[in-house]
Amino acid sequence: MTAQTVSGGAAGPLPKQRAWLVLSHRLLKDPLGVLGLVIVALLVLSAIFADLLATHDPFQMAPRQRLQDPSAAHWLGTDQLGRDVYSRVIYGGRIALWVSLVAVGLSLLGGLVLGMLAGYGPRWLDNTLVLIFDAVRSFPTIMFALAMVTLLSPSLGTIIIIIVVASIPVYGRIVRIQTLSMKETEFILAERALGAGPIRVLFSHILPNVIGPLLILASMEIPVVITIEAGLSFLGLGVRPPTPTWGSILQEGYQYIRDTPWLVIAGGLPLILTTLGFTFLGEALRDAFDPKLNRP
Repeated sequence: MTAQTVSGGAAGPLPKQRAWLVLSHRLLKDPLGVLGLVIVALLVLSAIFADLLATHDPFQMAPRQRLQDPSAAHWLGTDQLGRDVYSRVIYGGRIALWVSLVAVGLSLLGGLVLGMLAGYGPRWLDNTLVLIFDAVRSFPTIMFALAMVTLLSPSLGTIIIIIVVASIPVYGRIVRIQTLSMKETEFILAERALGAGPIRVLFSHILPNVIGPLLILASMEIPVVITIEAGLSFLGLGVRPPTPTWGSILQEGYQYIRDTPWLVIAGGLPLILTTLGFTFLGEALRDAFDPKLNRP
């Protein structure tokens, strides 16, 4: 009886709880995945508890203490206005994470809806949306950002709009392809034969099958968005001073690199670590959810 039960459990589908345990175990077995998870967790915690972790007011100026090297009072030194660089890096991480989560979330939602409409809708709608996707992606991101900043003033909202508009076609094309491949499958045709409408088919059957790969892609897009935000701030097209961002810290460090290298290090190192963390975590999640590796 015990052998049959065990054998039957192994042959049948895994319960949801056990499936998540298997996926978590597979993720934790990947050293790079664990490293990425730790880096991402530290970034999120530092952004949430920035008020507690910061040792100084990031806006407080002390001209007499300008461009100091790291010390017990200022862990990453001070900038050209005597502001504590460590505190500005901590608060810059909060802005970077907030911008990336909002921008990626809106891009994911927009690409998901438009991609499913393109893949499941009539042919004319599919052609129209694909034409819009191609037109948006044909513009270089920097040129599009310059045009948007000219029309709108540099701000967090402008950065989010730029990233969302530039990223929606990426998600939309992926969802469209997956929707087209599932549209004529037997279980979808059976649902339609039983009288299921387009909304029920899209949200009950197609959405659960396309959301997994999309979330993995989104996790790997977060460092790209953070880099875009930092690049725009570096060029003076992003968040306006004195708001601390990693890009503005890097830009200020570049101006005073002959006086002290700590500003460049403080602005560049978080970008490198964040990119590595989300990349390692995204690749580990991709491997964990890969159907070819999804074996009990």
